[in-house]
This record gives sequence, structure tokens and C-alpha cells, in this order.
Amino acid sequence: MQFSPMATTPQQRPPFRADHVGSLLRPKELREAFRKYGSEGQAAPEFLEIQERAIRDVVKLQEEAGLKVATDGEFRRSSYWGRFVERCQGFIIKPAVFKFRDDHGHEVDFTATYANAKLNRTQPLAMDEFEYLRTVTKVTGKITMPAPSTMHFYRCTDFADSAVYPDAEMFFADLSGIYRDEIADLAKAGCRYVQLDEVAVAMLCDPSIRDKVASAGQDPDKLVDLYIKAINDAVAQAPADMLVGIHMCRGNFRGRYLSEGGYESVAERFFKNCNVTHFLLEYDTARAGDFKPLRFVPKGKGVVLGLVSTKTPVLETMDDLKRRTGEAAKFIELDRLGIGPQCGFASTAAGNPLSEAEERAKLRLVVEASHDIWP
Repeated sequence: MQFSPMATTPQQRPPFRADHVGSLLRPKELREAFRKYGSEGQAAPEFLEIQERAIRDVVKLQEEAGLKVATDGEFRRSSYWGRFVERCQGFIIKPAVFKFRDDHGHEVDFTATYANAKLNRTQPLAMDEFEYLRTVTKVTGKITMPAPSTMHFYRCTDFADSAVYPDAEMFFADLSGIYRDEIADLAKAGCRYVQLDEVAVAMLCDPSIRDKVASAGQDPDKLVDLYIKAINDAVAQAPADMLVGIHMCRGNFRGRYLSEGGYESVAERFFKNCNVTHFLLEYDTARAGDFKPLRFVPKGKGVVLGLVSTKTPVLETMDDLKRRTGEAAKFIELDRLGIGPQCGFASTAAGNPLSEAEERAKLRLVVEASHDIWP
């Protein structure tokens, strides 16, 4: 099948009026295969066959919805960041100091990375995902990766063995090199759309998270600057024609979230200083705040408004999507906006509490809204 690495005008920001964040609901057969084989058995031929069959089906779902950009649904991953960690030497897993929560106050623990040895890219991280994706789609293929801050933030100051990495700067110097090598290989293979999923900076919009970070002896604003630099170092050698999007995420686990708070406290520095082409921003609930921070997005960069929720099966209305896009356009030109879901549908293999039919309806709604708003 013919692959088109750039199915859009390079100057258009964002590159697609209708986009999505990456992960999609795994079918039952694939979920059962993850439970049966686990991460260590994913090279088993029968597991690969199940994965590739599921990927073909989910690519078809995206194309039938009318999307001009497709992912493999992150179907080769048990979680959005797990495979990255498994394929890098030097990481182990420990408990995170933060918790997922829901609107009823229920909390769930999760895990975080810890560097107990020098970080090293022992094998490509997402190359096999892209190489297969490009054979099964006619639209632009997107590769998603966790942002560098993912490997640092969730344990506050205790992110690495101090004998290995006595400071964060040394840690990120090695980590950013891993990203540069991966992006270079993806570019050589024809990939022209990479998305980094940035959770830490979105969490640092939450006053309670900022207080917790400060009580651990860190300066929240200095962390934001550190993470901006890490992103810029990671993409520093990306080709000029490669689209680089940043998805800002408040956490997404079976409908739960990690933080709340509008973008205002980080917007000016983050939007202006990140060397990326566009931002995919969560705006599905009041937790995201208002659209005023969009005034800081500089010319030449765009925004995908995440107005459609992947956390609930309730389908948004066209009138509401048009109204909210109009509200956002008071602070940034309409031509620099697109529309999409606020996050993925399945940051882990278990997925969010929606059916595939409900997921399909939401993706179709995104495309229909894009046609109505930008005819």
C-alpha cells in the first residue's frame, strides 16, 4: 500500500483539522494475549500475529472514520510508556508518589521509572511500530512516545541512583540522546509525524501538585523550564519537515486522572519555548480551565482542541463543539486550530470505560466537526 508521509501542507498548523492522541481500545483477543504472554513473551509468533491483525483492523477503523492521520493504536504496548522503558537499559520500576483519582475521590496507585544504571538505548523503541504501520495505511502515520519528563517527575527528587546521576541535568543529557537517536531512525524510515505525551507539565498546572513538589524540595517553575529544555534537546535533530506535536495530558487510566488546573501558569513559557509544530491540549472538562492561555501560542504553531472526552461514553453534540471552538478562536486564530479527543482511549491495555462502537462514534464526530468548522 502506498504510504504518504506528508498528506498535508507543511505550513498548516496544526497539520490536520481532525487528529487524535494515539491509543485506541484493544480488542478482547489482544487484551487476552497481553494477559497470557506479558511483556517478556511479546516476541512469540502467535502474539505478533494477533497484534498485527488487530492493528490492521484499527487502522481501517481510523480511515473509515475519515481521519487523515493514523496510529497503530499503540497495540504493541501494554501501556503508553512501558515499552519505552523495557527497551532502554538502566531503568527499573518503583512506586510513584502521585495517585490517580476520580470525581468521587477514589484513588489508585501507579508506578514510575527509576534509573539505577546509566541509560542506554539497547534497541529501537518504536521503529517496528512505524515500519508495520506504513505498510497498512494510505494516510500519514504518527508515532507517539512519552515525553522525557515522564522518566523523571513521578518520584519527585528520587528519580535515580545519585551515584549514577547526581543531578537532573546529567540524567536528561543521556535521556535526550536516546530520543535523538530514535527520532533519527524514524526519520530515515520515512516517519514525518512524532508526538510526545507530556504529563508532568500539565500536572504542574495543579496548585496541589505544585505544593507537593515544593514540599519535596523542588521548584515547580524550574521543573517546567527543565522539561522544556529536555523536549527541545530530544527533538533538536528532527528533520525540518517532521511534524512534532506535544500532547499535554492530565493523566488517563480507566477514566481516572492525575491532576487539574488550567494552563495559565505554564502557558507563556511552554507554548513559546517548546520547539515543536503544534500542541494537542485537553479541554474536555472544567478541570482544564478556560481558553485564555491560547493567546500565548506563537505564530507558526497550532493547537488541536481536545474537546471530545475519551473518559466517558457520552457523545458530545456538534453544537457544543462548534460553540467551544468559537470560544477558543477569541484567543487564537481559527485557522490555527484543529479538533480531537482530549487523550487516548487506552493508555493501558485495559482501556477506558467505552465500547469500540462508542470510540468509533467519537472519532467520526471529530471528523464531521472538522468539516463543519473548517469547510
